[in-house]
Amino acid sequence: MPESTHDPLEALNKHFKHREFLDGQQDVVSAILAGKDVLAVMPTGGGKSLCYQLPALVMDGVTVVVSPLIALMKDQVDALVSKGIPAVMINSTLSPGEQRQHIAAMQNGAFKLVYIAPERFRSNTFTEALKKIDVALFAVDEAHCLSQWGHDFRPDYLRLGDAIREIGNPQIAAFTATATPEVRADILQHLALRNPFQCISGFARANLSLQITPCTKQAQKYKRIRNVIEKHKTGIIYCATRKRVEEVSGTITSWGCQVVAYHGGMPDDQREKNQTRFISGEIDVAVATNAFGMGIDRSDVRFVMHFDIPGSIEAYYQEAGRAGRDGETAVCELLFNYADTRTQEFFIEGSNPAASLILDVHKYLCDFANEKSEIIIPVQSLCEDIGAKNSMAVSSAISHLVRCRAIERFDIPGERTRGTRLLNPGTATGKPDIDVAAITEKERRDREKLKAMVDLCYATSCRQQWILNYFGEQGAGECNNCDNCLASSSKDIREPTTEETTAVQKALSGVARMSRRGPDGWEPRFGRMKIAQMLIGSRSKEIINARLDGLSTYGLMKAEGSNYVAALLRELQNAGMLISSGGQYPTVTLTARGEMIMRGEGSLQMRWPAEPGRNPKSGNENTLAIEDLEFDEQLYAKLRDHRSKIASDEGIPPYVIFNNQTLEFFTRIRPTSIEEGSEIRGVGVKKAERFLPEFVAVIVRHLKDSQRGIKQQKPLED
Repeated sequence: MPESTHDPLEALNKHFKHREFLDGQQDVVSAILAGKDVLAVMPTGGGKSLCYQLPALVMDGVTVVVSPLIALMKDQVDALVSKGIPAVMINSTLSPGEQRQHIAAMQNGAFKLVYIAPERFRSNTFTEALKKIDVALFAVDEAHCLSQWGHDFRPDYLRLGDAIREIGNPQIAAFTATATPEVRADILQHLALRNPFQCISGFARANLSLQITPCTKQAQKYKRIRNVIEKHKTGIIYCATRKRVEEVSGTITSWGCQVVAYHGGMPDDQREKNQTRFISGEIDVAVATNAFGMGIDRSDVRFVMHFDIPGSIEAYYQEAGRAGRDGETAVCELLFNYADTRTQEFFIEGSNPAASLILDVHKYLCDFANEKSEIIIPVQSLCEDIGAKNSMAVSSAISHLVRCRAIERFDIPGERTRGTRLLNPGTATGKPDIDVAAITEKERRDREKLKAMVDLCYATSCRQQWILNYFGEQGAGECNNCDNCLASSSKDIREPTTEETTAVQKALSGVARMSRRGPDGWEPRFGRMKIAQMLIGSRSKEIINARLDGLSTYGLMKAEGSNYVAALLRELQNAGMLISSGGQYPTVTLTARGEMIMRGEGSLQMRWPAEPGRNPKSGNENTLAIEDLEFDEQLYAKLRDHRSKIASDEGIPPYVIFNNQTLEFFTRIRPTSIEEGSEIRGVGVKKAERFLPEFVAVIVRHLKDSQRGIKQQKPLED
């Protein structure tokens, strides 16, 4: 046991060789040493771990640290032990005998910090052991795992509140790098923090260059990866699935580069070995799923790349934040293809099982449990037996049954498969109490998080500013370091003229009239293109059939023209005043900031489209960008299928008919006549004569089908 000191600065220098705290650390440490409960939200690389490790050395008693990952625990414990600080981890990697030995040593005062997984609290024996020691501080790392609204919910974290009460309500400190206001509220509630000190440190990472690179093909992604590895040498490439990790790591290895892979399907010892090789600097490139990197103490990571789009801003920014922890410049690049969102959609479906599936799983467990009300069956086998298609959804159904206390899970020594025990077996055949509303709400929020991630990928404003606004940090300036900032001169951002202020308020009012006012804020109904058509007074069938010509804002911006209005709506969305639903048919509505600006409250700075009222020709800088028009994925699929049919019938390559870019133009502009279609880039005279009529016919049919859907909608009330 090291010689103790009650001076935090002395301990900081003695044990960690630092002469001063990082931003935010001192306030948190002071609050803990003053005996207050704490909730600290600090960015990755901001030194969260020191905020509970240092008090542990100053305070009398033992600090218990709850951590979600074995790799994270091992990394921190190894670092502490190397400094001569008595620390230990107690988890499933130890044999029962080793666990008992460590628990006995803990009770005898051999350790200052004890790291445990939340699963430990399934055992009453462990809770009883903690009752016999002086727990000075109960630290919860990665506390966002407590909240089902967070990006990495872990059901076992829900046991912590009961465990804390059982061991006598010690002082609590909760830490996380990513937590929206609603997640923070969940943490406060579940841990029952008493008049806590809350520290929300700045999320900005000035040394990180955030970049999002559109990629339509895998080859483009691999080209970017190769370029980044050659330039920056050391980094992490995140993939959404285990299969993708194997593919990407195999490709990089084929280039002659040394790389380690890391995912949940690998044996524990192999994952640990690969992580150690990366942390030690033996290998400079790691390809991994999102679990890799939590608590990783390698400061010289020069790049973090995302091969696939993450499921949330929280996950993306936490993973990106593992670059440049030494304060030096680092690159964070996401290789974006909208098609990759299908993987995240699959994950959302898997983590939000239907109530019927939960009941099916429960019935199966009841039917086949033994006389002890226990059953041991792999999830995949259970999935096959009940005819479920998504094994992830079955795992989530089991987790839900644990949370509603219908079952409990238990470890089987030497086995990876866990057993299941029915609770209240006398009534086990009855239906468990399932909160259907909560299930529905969680899925809605998960989809909102993915939509926000997609919106970030399409945004043309400062990436970091966009993210800081997402986390509730208002008034943040531009980073001048992301791809968007570097591509656009900062002089483009300015305050509006009087005319522009009026135009913004008109546009936002139009959005409000075409939205619903729900109990939780504005609810979208229409996309930017239809809103723009309404504002300029379009007489199209879509506008008339939806009765949008009866709104008070109809034609309000006719003088400004369609190009200006559509471009203005886009910039309002980029500036955080509008929010998109994402998906195949994105709709937009007001954010809280947008409503405030609409009412004439608050200041406004943003990028501005060219002056209104012009009718620019192709190639002019004022021309409306093609991405300003909505992309209809369903129409694109119809056009692509029709192109494939013609190509097959005539024995010619599809691109000879119209290339993909021209099909995209068709999808966004939607010409309904040969004349309109002939003006689109990629349609020459010969192609217009030979192929265009059929494609226009496909578009017209699609629009008629869409109009039938609009007619069935309830008309808006002004």
